[in-house]
Amino acid sequence: MNKDTLIGFLLIGLVLIGFSWYNQPSQEEMEAYQRQQDSIAAAQKDIEVKKSMAETERKAKAEEAAKGDTTAMFYQALNGQKSNVLLKNGKVELTFSTKGGTLTKAVIKGFKNADNSKDEVTLFDEETQQMNFMLAGKQENIITQDLYFTPSNISDSTVTMTAKAANGGNIVLDYSLGKDYMLHFTLKTEGLNGFFAPNYKEMDIEWNDMAAQQERGFTFENRYSTLTYKEKDGGTDYLNETSEKRDEKIEEALDWVAFKNQFFSAVLIARDDFKGGSLMTSIPQEKGTGFLKQFAAKMKTQFDPTGKRPSEFEMYIGPNDFRLIKDVEEQSTFRKDLDLEQLVYLGWPLFRIINRWFTIYVFDWLTSWGFSMGVVLILITLLLKAITFPMVKKSYMSSAKMRVLKPKLDEATKQYDKPEDQMQKQQAMMQLYAQYGVSPLSGCLPMLIQAPIWIAMFNFVPNAIQLRRESFLWIDDLSTYDPIIEWSTNIWGIGDHLSLTCILFCVSNILYSYMTMRQQRDQMVGAQAEQMKMMQWMMYLMPLMFFFMFNDYSSGLNFYYFISLFFSAAIMWTLRKTTNDEKLLAILEARYKENKANPKKQSGLAARLEAMQKQAEEMQRQRMNQQKR
Repeated sequence: MNKDTLIGFLLIGLVLIGFSWYNQPSQEEMEAYQRQQDSIAAAQKDIEVKKSMAETERKAKAEEAAKGDTTAMFYQALNGQKSNVLLKNGKVELTFSTKGGTLTKAVIKGFKNADNSKDEVTLFDEETQQMNFMLAGKQENIITQDLYFTPSNISDSTVTMTAKAANGGNIVLDYSLGKDYMLHFTLKTEGLNGFFAPNYKEMDIEWNDMAAQQERGFTFENRYSTLTYKEKDGGTDYLNETSEKRDEKIEEALDWVAFKNQFFSAVLIARDDFKGGSLMTSIPQEKGTGFLKQFAAKMKTQFDPTGKRPSEFEMYIGPNDFRLIKDVEEQSTFRKDLDLEQLVYLGWPLFRIINRWFTIYVFDWLTSWGFSMGVVLILITLLLKAITFPMVKKSYMSSAKMRVLKPKLDEATKQYDKPEDQMQKQQAMMQLYAQYGVSPLSGCLPMLIQAPIWIAMFNFVPNAIQLRRESFLWIDDLSTYDPIIEWSTNIWGIGDHLSLTCILFCVSNILYSYMTMRQQRDQMVGAQAEQMKMMQWMMYLMPLMFFFMFNDYSSGLNFYYFISLFFSAAIMWTLRKTTNDEKLLAILEARYKENKANPKKQSGLAARLEAMQKQAEEMQRQRMNQQKR
């Protein structure tokens, strides 16, 4: 073992020790973690306290009304019998409570729940989600959650909820469920014009939800669960999904607000926009609680106190499926460009374009043939490799040309062995490459083209609901990690499991890095080859870093990267075996002789390099002459 190798191992050890030391939690971080856990308990307790206080206040009002106090406009609606009304179709079941008159439970059909015991997902229920409409009167406020509503016009797709006022007026919530995932509803008042101030034109909405965990991978699902919103005549945005607490005041008008899980969303849409509100996502919940984080939205929207024009809303309650959302969006009657498909995150603009106009089309085409999702990932990989093969081959041949020219480069540059001669050495090498018609830069373009594809798939696969609960080979669910071993204690950097596809990806990455580094080493000259020995150890560290990053990622993504690297290695091995170095060198020698006989045929690069070399030599002679003086 030589000195460079020992130094390399020493540096690797120091990097790993330093990385572990740097990332270990400090006393402040441990205290912050404890405060976070305390805040979780406090937040949950606060919710319970507020609910209890609201119920106590409502009961007090109801008792006063029962004793004959009829000063409250809706004293009759403060007492009643709580019951549920179910609207359903083939896609969803929505439960509405007469207490509050709003949606209290949403069940999405056709998708496995968290423990695979049912073919339905409960997105929220009355214990975790509340929606409240508040109207400010001249003498008192109306809070729909305090009132009991009377249901009428009941069918599988419609229900009307009515709360009666003392003067014979009403508050009416009218619901209509579409053919799949879109709910239409309106809120209006009847006979209450004098109850409100003349300039009263907006009502308040409060919407809260404790997002339930639906997938096995708690950390991974939490990363993709966000409070998302769309600005009117603008783009979509979301609150930071990893911050302990984020409360954002919204100045712009909004078309919609969404409480989004990784694969399912509840979206509230207003015909007349949401204004002057605040959005909040609070502390990510602790693993094992069954919840991810808490969402809250406080907003205002149009309200007509005369009742002539109802406040209109729509809700999308369904899967984050790009094609499906675009189709359902067409059912909206608001004639807005809702852009709901942005709920399926496809990456930054460049990567979104790749996924939007290539990956999705290819994915849909392959799935239409009935292939399993694992086979689809393999076929997508093969298709991408076929598309990029000409560029990969060109890159390899460029490297092969430099490899067969290495002895000639060593001979042509051996006189430049001093440190101060390195510029001349590089110029001599580049000039020789140009004379042989070789471009060292031609190997970079394929990598630049393939990198966006890798990143695009990094965004596409974790958001593809088609992979959810899909099995392949040993993988039970392509949308989450595939543990070969699990344990109860969380280990820093690893978690509580080892993912087999992540291990395969990292091992294949090491093998591919070895092949790539060996190919590059074979074409390097002099000090470059020595420097490469150190570089290779750094390249081998990257798969280790990838393991810590991807152990919790979806097995579908790790499987795609594993297959992609496997085929890349196979292509490189095949090209190496099918390339005749002697014939390639003979072709280059013939080109060299042709360029020597006719210098005008040389590329502009060769001429520029020759001019640069002469200029450098002239500058060096001038420096030497100055030193002699």
